[in-house]
Amino acid sequence: MRTVWARCFTWRVALFPLTFLLLLQVAPTLRLLQEAWVGSEHHWSALWAPWQDAYLRWRMAWSFLQASITCVAALLLGLPIAWVLARLEFAGRSLVLRVLMLPFVVPTLVAAMGVLALLGPQGLFTRMGGPDLQGTPWLLLYGNLFFNLCVVVRAGTDALAQVSAARLAAARSLGATPWRAFWRVEWPAIAPWLMSALCLVFLYCFAGFGLALVLGGQAYATAEVEIYTLVAYEMQLGQAGVLSLWMMALTLLVALGYAVIEKSLATPARADRIPRRRPGSFKAWLAVAAALLALGLFCVAPLAAIAVKALAASSADLASAAFVVPNEGTIGWHVLLEEDTQHALWNTLRFSVSAVLLATALGLAHALAARRSLLLRTLVFLPFVVSPVMVAFGLLLLYPAWTGSAALLVAAYALLAYPFVAKSLASALDSMPPHYLDAARSLGASPWRAFWRITFPLLRPALRRGTAFAAATAVGEFAVTLFLSRPEWATLTTLIYQRLGRPGASNLDAAMLLSCLLMLLALGAFTLIEWQSPHEDPAYREARHA
Repeated sequence: MRTVWARCFTWRVALFPLTFLLLLQVAPTLRLLQEAWVGSEHHWSALWAPWQDAYLRWRMAWSFLQASITCVAALLLGLPIAWVLARLEFAGRSLVLRVLMLPFVVPTLVAAMGVLALLGPQGLFTRMGGPDLQGTPWLLLYGNLFFNLCVVVRAGTDALAQVSAARLAAARSLGATPWRAFWRVEWPAIAPWLMSALCLVFLYCFAGFGLALVLGGQAYATAEVEIYTLVAYEMQLGQAGVLSLWMMALTLLVALGYAVIEKSLATPARADRIPRRRPGSFKAWLAVAAALLALGLFCVAPLAAIAVKALAASSADLASAAFVVPNEGTIGWHVLLEEDTQHALWNTLRFSVSAVLLATALGLAHALAARRSLLLRTLVFLPFVVSPVMVAFGLLLLYPAWTGSAALLVAAYALLAYPFVAKSLASALDSMPPHYLDAARSLGASPWRAFWRITFPLLRPALRRGTAFAAATAVGEFAVTLFLSRPEWATLTTLIYQRLGRPGASNLDAAMLLSCLLMLLALGAFTLIEWQSPHEDPAYREARHA
């Protein structure tokens, strides 16, 4: 009887997130498939149109190529850095591990602005004599590495911590060199972890939107950007639907590969881990310095460049305050006081707070229900599989009368944010001893009282972590906002994009200052994450806002 009651409770709790997924994810996806079928004029042969068109074929090929190049570069750079962090103990190591969380909370548009501030036509690197990389693929590839290098580094660090010390010692005692011992003992143990991380990196890059839109330009825009162009500017909904169908199919194949690899990683942690040691030679200290330099160049430099450019714009504005030329327009820090900025900031805050509250309720319900259901546990990944561009496109097609409403925009934000809460809470529930609740029930506590007095206090740290990542996702959401927002619902992300689309150095300075403000909002969410633990929850390795 108790088992039957538990199953009924599970599905009653699951009704809320399942209904939400049905209305906001499944139904729009099916509507997208219908549009693809209509766009193909009901002929199966027309579904191959993207591969027969040279222009669209290049967009899809470049989407695949830039994701593959990023995977290779992230592996070549990330594995040595992971080895240093996993094997060597040095001052500031815990801080470095925490800094690796920055790309998880920095909005996509802020990262793109950071790349422009560093490597763009007026970037710091260009002004120091470096080549102008505008119009080349290097801007996009560098931006991809900013977001995804940390994924490989974290996976490699965690994987190397699971290598058996006894096996490695046995290999060395039999005469194997450190290099040979790595390839024969360590590499087979960490390869599944790295392959899992690389699947995620590929998904993030292949389905990425914000970076490709700002950094790719006309020549190196991805298929996701092309879908947005077909919908927003050319009104070719059928062609966009067919292209979306192919992107979704390819994404699902990679996601399936990731799920298969991830299943093989569900093994108990080893007790005979290799202890970290202090660098005892110049070579070891050189490896530490090289690892920190690489992390600084790829994970910190874009954010620092935004801060430098914003300070420079503010200083120039203050220096010229006494010599303002009439009708020249407002520049520098004054943009933060403009009515449009204040309105966009207010929209960003209220939409984000509303989305986080909804995402928290959804995540809590989904995590509680998924504790007894493998199907529900799997469904939490659904918002990660379909890109935000396709989600927004499907919502646009399915609910045309609602596309200008704030409610649909908030719901779309919550859809993309709540898996972070659900995964964090699910991990905490898995680690909770079952006898706690049994003891409370045996003492006469009702299920509701046992939840509030026992379960919820133990879930509070995980809830705080998941909510922090959900808040960072909502603050920086860009793709959905471009599709569903109207002028009065403009947020900081859309305002930055509008400034970038206008000519003149003053607009670029304004975009940098707005990006700095958006970065501070995202980092404010970052401070909500627990700083006591230097290791990121494994759930967060599986996500980043398109």
